[in-house]
Amino acid sequence: MQRILVATHNKGKLAEFAGLLGPLGYAVVSAGELGLAEPEETGTSFAENAKLKARAAALASGLPALADDSGLCVAALGGGPGIYSARYAGGDYAAAFQKIIAVCAEKDEWRARFVCALCYTQPDGETATYIGQADGVIAKAPEGVGGFGYDPIFVPVGYEQSYAVLGAAVKDKISHRARALAQMASALRG
Repeated sequence: MQRILVATHNKGKLAEFAGLLGPLGYAVVSAGELGLAEPEETGTSFAENAKLKARAAALASGLPALADDSGLCVAALGGGPGIYSARYAGGDYAAAFQKIIAVCAEKDEWRARFVCALCYTQPDGETATYIGQADGVIAKAPEGVGGFGYDPIFVPVGYEQSYAVLGAAVKDKISHRARALAQMASALRG
């Protein structure tokens, strides 16, 4: 198996990547495991932030690196929290869920999408970025205990349950991250 550095300190995200990359022949190591610092996310888009993280990780480790920047874009919030999704929650996702649900109810607008920009960077600096998205709606109440982040309030199109209820087996096939990774895998196969 080829080693790839996943530029994250988020254990939930790392587990998701390990599940997605394993079948493609990659063994993942995280930036957290190597003690690499997280660069400041100064980009104005998912793609810019993913590239910043992937380049920093590849240069610091000498390994091919994969970084994503992803977030929840809610129509009732004008596309927010978007690139500020983690900061919007501030570590208290239960409170963030309630704020989002309240705004969606007030505006009677429940559409949302998860977006993922995935950047693959070689140690020599060569990069490629892939964008995946999953459309859906915000649940009227959080449901399920699986997944991480906003998974309990996001119901993907074609389903009646949140990512947190559907579980990894389903999410790994339909998520924004899975879609971006499928593009990357196709490009790497040539």
